[in-house]
Formats: sequence, C-alpha cells, structure tokens
Amino acid sequence: MSWLKIIALAALLLPSLHGQAQPPGADSLLQFITQNKNRSAVCIARNDTIIARLNENKLMPLASTVKMLIAVEFAKQAGTGVIDEEALVPLSELDKYYLAGTDGGAHPAWLQYEKQKNNIKNDSISLKNIARGMIIFSSNANTEYLLDLLGLDNTSSNTQLFGLKKHTALYPIVSSFFLYQNPHKAKEDKILKSIAALTEEQYCKTIYQIHKALKYDTVLKKKFRMEEMSMKLQKTWSDRLTASTAAEYVQLCSILNRRKFLTSDSYGVLAEVLEFVMENPANQKIYKHLGIKNGSTAFVLTEAFYATLQDGSRIEAAYFFNNLTPEENTRMQRWLNDLRRGITQHPAFLTQVSKQLQ
Repeated sequence: MSWLKIIALAALLLPSLHGQAQPPGADSLLQFITQNKNRSAVCIARNDTIIARLNENKLMPLASTVKMLIAVEFAKQAGTGVIDEEALVPLSELDKYYLAGTDGGAHPAWLQYEKQKNNIKNDSISLKNIARGMIIFSSNANTEYLLDLLGLDNTSSNTQLFGLKKHTALYPIVSSFFLYQNPHKAKEDKILKSIAALTEEQYCKTIYQIHKALKYDTVLKKKFRMEEMSMKLQKTWSDRLTASTAAEYVQLCSILNRRKFLTSDSYGVLAEVLEFVMENPANQKIYKHLGIKNGSTAFVLTEAFYATLQDGSRIEAAYFFNNLTPEENTRMQRWLNDLRRGITQHPAFLTQVSKQLQ
C-alpha cells in the first residue's frame, strides 16, 4: 500500500494539531518549494484573495488529483437522481478495470478496508463506497468504472462548468499503461518516438479504444507486464497525464468551498465522498468543510484542498510537484498532512508561506 493511501486513511484517525506547535513537515515542505521553484507550482487563497503563488499558471500533471472532477460529476448525478448512490455493483464489474501492479496496492487495500467495514454484501458494494474508494484509496479501477458509468463527456464538461480554461483532456488512466508495453523488446526510443508523434486527441482516442477492449478482452489484461515499463517509459507516461494548473484547481476548490453551481443535495453527496476527513470528530471542531484529493506517480506529487473553518474563514490551496526523485517523493508524501494543517490551522505559518513565495 503506497504512502498516499496510508496518509489518506490515517487522516480519518489522526487527532488535530489545532492549538499545538506548528507541524514540522510543513516547514520541510515549504523549504523544498523555495529551493526547487522550477519543479513546484503553488496557489493558496484565503477569503477570495490569492495570498501565495508560484508558477500558478504552469501546466503540471495532475495524477490522481484529477479524480476530484470525477467526484464532482458523481455528486451531480447522485444529487439529482440520475444515479442511485446506494445501488449495489458486483465486484466482478470493478475487476474488469483492475490492472495488478499499477496502483501501489490501492485497489486491494480498499477491498480489504470495505470487508472490515462489512460494506460488501453478496460480493457487491454500493456506488457511494466505490466513489469513496476512488478518493480515499485512489483506486484506479473504481475511477474507470465510474468514468464509464457517469460518462467521459459528462465528466469532462465540468471543466467548462467551473471555468477551467487550462486543463488537458481526461482519459482512462489504467488503459493508458498499455501504450507503453514492449512485448517484442523493441527499442524504447522507437516506442517513445511513436508516442511523441501522437497529438493529444490521437493519444486519448487510442487509450479509449484500449479501454473499450479491456472490459471484454481478458487476454489483453493477462498479457500486461508492468516490468516492461522502464523508468524512462514511466516518465513519459507520467508527463502525458491529464494536466492543469494550481490556479485552476484553487478556482475549482473555491467554488466547491462556497457551495456554488451544484444543488444542496449534490453537495451532500460530495461531502460523503470528497470530505471524508470530516468523519474525524477532532476535525469537526475546527472545520465546517474540508475536501481533499491528492495524487502521485514516481515523479509527481499533487494535492488540492478546500477548507471552511468554524470561524467562517475559507482557504483553498493547490500544490503540484514534478520531476521528483523517488527519495524526494517518499519524504514529501509524509509531509503533506503537516503542510495542510500548517496552512489551515497556523496563521503565522500561512504568513510565512506568503512572504517566501512573493
């Protein structure tokens, strides 16, 4: 199970640091940002005013943070009665989208969690818990199932709804791995050259064709070998993930934080999915709302969140990193919770961030 999944689940259980000393990881991550500005993008808003920014308009791979948009579409459709969030789905349907070795153990960890919670009935589970698994554990299988259910076009249209002008196309993440297979041991440069020649539209169209085949072609999935994806291939795959900017995701988070554009019923569903940390009673003492999604690859680390504190103040933030080493990535994932707590619960630290990123 990857660090991000452990951190996300632990956020339900960890006590708040409100009123205590500033969390040490916050300073460590801020120091990394100031020393590695070319690999970082940051945007932080407080009460509708941007107070810290760095490369905020630079396109960066989103990794699983893009799943925030899918959670929004799920909430829209569930809140308006298009789908029933309590409808049960056979686990065998999710298995069609699962590709072993590509998600850091997220999907098996989610299944184990749901079994412990007794949420699996007759080998089926509710749509709501599938959506929560997409957010809390970042299950890619759940994500692709939901993309099919909700509709890729419907989900993509949220970029227009929320005014996200710098956002590349969404596509099924699991299926994209197949573009980087090397069954005939061809030279990597040849594979990379053929991929580089694809436009964004061609790239996404090819992936979606694989996605449609994957649901019914079990042989295709059995032939997949993660070990054929060298780090060089993985880097190209990572760089071509759906991308956006820190400023765009702060804009999205600001709209969600203010409960705009969607119905109250839809926001009720969104709270169940994206605001899972509010199930921690300690967080309820500090926040009215706290919605989070993060993501990672071997080279990328991203997070976007929105928070409304009990005093009514609102904070939205997005911080994206790329071209990380494995060692840097591992350390920084441990610091994410501390950074978020520092930004939302320690005004002096927020002032420090603002000054250092001016």
